Amino acid sequence: MAKWRLAGIAVLLLPVLLSAQPSPDEVARAVQRHYDEVKDFTADFTHTYTGGVLKKTITERGTVQIKKPGRMRWEYTSPERKTFVSDGHKIYSYVPADRQVVVASMPKDDEATTAVLFLAGKGDLTRDFSVSFTDGGSADTWALRLEPKRKQGDYVWLVLVVDRKTDQIRRLVAADQQGGTSTFDFTNYRENTGLTDKIFAFTIPRGVDVITSGGSH
Repeated sequence: MAKWRLAGIAVLLLPVLLSAQPSPDEVARAVQRHYDEVKDFTADFTHTYTGGVLKKTITERGTVQIKKPGRMRWEYTSPERKTFVSDGHKIYSYVPADRQVVVASMPKDDEATTAVLFLAGKGDLTRDFSVSFTDGGSADTWALRLEPKRKQGDYVWLVLVVDRKTDQIRRLVAADQQGGTSTFDFTNYRENTGLTDKIFAFTIPRGVDVITSGGSH
């Protein structure tokens, strides 16, 4: 009888337990509110790329610094040094081994729908994406699948894994058009440390080729 009573209580409580879980849109709005309040942050990251047809896996590590509006610095330290910097107007991509810098314009606010640009204060999760829960979460995290409402050239879908208590992003996964996935895992996360604008200034090294969206010079 005790088992039946417990089962009956569980059935009665089920609607309450289910209603206690927020919807995907509610989680996304909470994450958006959190990052609306964040002025800057720094983290270590591990970037794992799994290729499309061959399924080749590449793992890289480094640090990221982001300051609103639109400033980012991604420093890859292993196995190869690479630097990606946005000063809020231009994005610079530099691989020392290639002796080449690629310069592109920062997307306008209404064109910025990637999660990375969202972190930099551009774009809006609930405006730019259809949001649903997906695999990859845990007792401490939510996993949100983000389907862009407008077709994107560089990715098909994104997954954000966020901390349930702090709304901080722990993982970002992006699927590209070739069937590959890029996964960024963030650790040693620090917010509002007062990053200066000088961190996001990029000086083009002497003797490198510079390629812009309009060609090279």
